[in-house]
Amino acid sequence: MTQVLQAVVLGAIQGLTEFLPISSSGHLVLLEKVFGWAEQGLSFDVALHVGTLLALLVYFRREWIAVIRGFFTSFRIRPRAWDLDQRLAWMIVLASIPAAAAGALLGDTVEKNLRAPALVALLLVVGGLIMLAAEMLGSKKRGFESLRASDAGVVGLAQVLALAPGVSRSGITISGGMLNGLESEAAARFSFMLSAPVIAGAGVWEGAKLVSDGLADAAPGVFAAGFVTSAVVGFFTVKYLLVYFRRHSLLPFIVYRFALAAVVLLAVAIA
Repeated sequence: MTQVLQAVVLGAIQGLTEFLPISSSGHLVLLEKVFGWAEQGLSFDVALHVGTLLALLVYFRREWIAVIRGFFTSFRIRPRAWDLDQRLAWMIVLASIPAAAAGALLGDTVEKNLRAPALVALLLVVGGLIMLAAEMLGSKKRGFESLRASDAGVVGLAQVLALAPGVSRSGITISGGMLNGLESEAAARFSFMLSAPVIAGAGVWEGAKLVSDGLADAAPGVFAAGFVTSAVVGFFTVKYLLVYFRRHSLLPFIVYRFALAAVVLLAVAIA
């Protein structure tokens, strides 16, 4: 497989699994192990993340304009009088702090020690069980307009667990929102909007590591293929997932996680 085609496949996987609650990092780890692909390098990972970030910024462009405006206008109004955009701006800030701190302190450790296929499979199961609990125990009565500080706290802390490949950032944050009473679509919308600063922060953090190394680990065409594919696939994944969650549950993703974990563990056992 050529490097460009490999980049397209990885970009598509990133665009899909960054938002599907099935773990993007877990799938990328497993793909590399199954097909024996050499890692494209840190700079290529940054390109994929920037692609999914672009998808989020384009899809939620109106919301982001309102949220940014709300952030600055909130300083002129007492918190009790904040509208949804002003509240959402500060909830995104609040919910991003735990993941930012954990990523800075533990990111390298997780990257080096939690990429074994068997461990990824175990975390796929653990994440699936949390999602199942959200479906069974969450009241799912509150819409997006009812977002409150406790949602930001629960979802923000849940994001920390997503550092480990196999957990799924979208899966754990959507579940956290549902367990706190949000409807599935509301939890997904908050999760997707919240992922923008997290992905941006990860991109800046990883990009800083490239300053001394440059971009020599992949050709420009490979970068472009991965970036464009992850952006386009990510945009349509977000669009149709929000429609899906209006009437459907997490159950198909839970079943998929359990089935994939079983296949991976079986493969490890007979290898």
